[in-house]
Amino acid sequence: MVCPVCPRFVLCLALLVGGCAGLGDTALTDGVDPAFPPEVPYFPSTDEAVEGMLKLAGTGPKDVVYDLGCGDGRIVIAAAKHFGARGVGVEIDPAPLRLAVYYARRAGVQDRVRFVRGDLFDADLSEATVITLFLFESLNRRLLPKLLKELKPGTRIVAHRYGFGDSWPPEKTVQAGASTLFLWTVPKR
Repeated sequence: MVCPVCPRFVLCLALLVGGCAGLGDTALTDGVDPAFPPEVPYFPSTDEAVEGMLKLAGTGPKDVVYDLGCGDGRIVIAAAKHFGARGVGVEIDPAPLRLAVYYARRAGVQDRVRFVRGDLFDADLSEATVITLFLFESLNRRLLPKLLKELKPGTRIVAHRYGFGDSWPPEKTVQAGASTLFLWTVPKR
């Protein structure tokens, strides 16, 4: 008797165990293996939160969306597919990045997105016009000086669930289903 196996399970297992073989390396930039585990566990945003974040930022075709801690890439993929933007996902954990590469190809946006394996504190954010975050508040606070130093004035920052605390109150707070979303705009220097 043959036991039926879910095809999605087999695909995910193949991607996680076998790496990105057969998917090419044009959309995933391998970085140095992290010497430490990710500070934030992989927990994907809902489709409602993803769409809400991109709408709150006013995302459009001229934007370059950077998702810091991108997980499986769903935010940058949605930015490219539904808003016409380009996207860059930065993630330290290689497992969800393998899925991101697969999902980008499946969505037909592999030419508009790329994924960088690395520490978000080392990422070059200079081309970003929109930054998305789903990180803990403590990590957001540590990241804030880098964001304010490297991002151009007018760059929009959208966070899911956790903001910057008293360090920088949001300009706008909205609900997307059960998710709380926050918006900031990088001020002039």
